[in-house]
Amino acid sequence: MKFLYDDESFSFEALRAAGYATYGGAELGEVLVTCRGIPEGDETAWSAQWAATAARVERIGRDALAAGHRVSAREALLRASNYYRTADFYRREDPAHDTESARLARASQQTFDEAAALLDTPARRVRIPYEDTSLPGYLFLSDDSGEPRPTVLYHGGFDSTLEEDYFAIAAGALRRGYHVLAFDGPGQGSTVRDQGLYFRPDWEAVVTPAVDFALGLPEVDADRLALVGTSLGGYLAARAAAFEHRIAACVLHDGVFDSHAPFAAIGEMAEQLPGGLEALLTRNTQARWAVRNGLWTFGVSGPEELLKAIECYTMAGIADRISCPTLVLEAENDQFFAGQPQQIFEALTCPKEFIVFREDEGGGEHCHEGATALFHQRTFDWLDGVLGR
Repeated sequence: MKFLYDDESFSFEALRAAGYATYGGAELGEVLVTCRGIPEGDETAWSAQWAATAARVERIGRDALAAGHRVSAREALLRASNYYRTADFYRREDPAHDTESARLARASQQTFDEAAALLDTPARRVRIPYEDTSLPGYLFLSDDSGEPRPTVLYHGGFDSTLEEDYFAIAAGALRRGYHVLAFDGPGQGSTVRDQGLYFRPDWEAVVTPAVDFALGLPEVDADRLALVGTSLGGYLAARAAAFEHRIAACVLHDGVFDSHAPFAAIGEMAEQLPGGLEALLTRNTQARWAVRNGLWTFGVSGPEELLKAIECYTMAGIADRISCPTLVLEAENDQFFAGQPQQIFEALTCPKEFIVFREDEGGGEHCHEGATALFHQRTFDWLDGVLGR
């Protein structure tokens, strides 16, 4: 589904940013004027233009806050956070030493944190104990009654940030009376940037401490805790659910059976080109970003090491250990994990359901970007039934 650009990656990321308008994370006019100043495939212009828009919208928010306009401040700061995240997206050549990348990430975190404090029920920052450190999270409450509610335990995927989680799942959940405990695991957001924690295949080692933490909260209904993982998180959540059986339901958004496959496909494409991988990364925005982000988030030094590291991120021989009801989602035109939702669905032996989001209804892109309301409607309607609401 082409959106503003011929470059597939630019089109998808612009759609991703714009799609969060459903929950106040973007304004369509701001997206259009920002993208108008960004030539096809120009990552430098992408970062600069999105950063400029983010700064302008942040100023709106700060002026509104200073004048006592709480709602206006919240709305602008939410948009600024999403725009700062988008500005940082392609800055992956050397993110550990890129001061502008670090600035943009901090600005996205700060503007969101200030907006979260202005929600009708302010979000609560938390730290989830994890091994000898802790993971950052937010507890989003649908109300301030203190009553136990069904709760979504949520993490993203290969490039998600904690701040994005509000738009991706929490805002839709809150409207339906669910609480949400969202967190960054190793390899995600500030955990890789600030703590040097990298992805790990045994994701149950990440989710189990999060479940422990959630069950210690008086607002969480211990019998109605659902796990949702997005993109690569579709593998991570499935892996965790295979070993962590206190989960009452699991949603794979979207289903992933073998995380190694998309990276192997990059290698196969490179073999077809004179100049190999270097030539491919020069001309293909998506492949270049994926390799660079992978090197950083997996903590490896080269493409071959990355390919080796991700080989074990598979549900082969594990999927049948999932016992809770599981919803597998599929995007008709998924450019990363085509066919994999069906693979994981067929491997499951638990109660299960499969939903395809079609191109002709606007939900055919990876993780249904641009169709967030439709994704939430189908997901939470299913959860309502499974959790007996």
